[in-house]
Amino acid sequence: MKLKPYIVLLSFVLCFGTAFAKDQSIAFIDMSYILKNLPQYEQANEQLTMLSKRWQKEIDAAQQEARVMTTNYQTEQIFLSETMRREREQEIVKKEQEVLELKRKYFGQEGELYKKREALIKPIQDEIYNAIQDLANEKKIDIVKDRSADPALIYMSSKLDISDQVLHKLGAK
Repeated sequence: MKLKPYIVLLSFVLCFGTAFAKDQSIAFIDMSYILKNLPQYEQANEQLTMLSKRWQKEIDAAQQEARVMTTNYQTEQIFLSETMRREREQEIVKKEQEVLELKRKYFGQEGELYKKREALIKPIQDEIYNAIQDLANEKKIDIVKDRSADPALIYMSSKLDISDQVLHKLGAK
């Protein structure tokens, strides 16, 4: 039986291997709580909301213009020559494409809103990350998890939450 030495070795590793493992300290943060308590994040969010509303108004106006063009065309269509109908249809299609282009320009994956959010929010996130890293190094914490992003977390002791300490490190009240 050649399995016996492997079983003995595996038993030894399981019994004594855990005794040599280093204890890891874990702490938790609540990123949504931290962000809500940072004035610079709130200001950045307000700025993004204002820009978003302004751009949406511009898109809505262009859409309304396209709807009016379509309604007018449908009303006048029977009175127009074939050439004029094609011209009007092309104008309507062009206006609808303009609306789609505006949506893409402002709200697309690489749109203005994305770029602005990146410019305003990324520095705040970096600052939070650095504060967490500094705090973890000071307190010799090995793992920091975001409890607001972990749906599987059922219970956590409040003494493991370092969110207020992170806010203090960032200078927030």
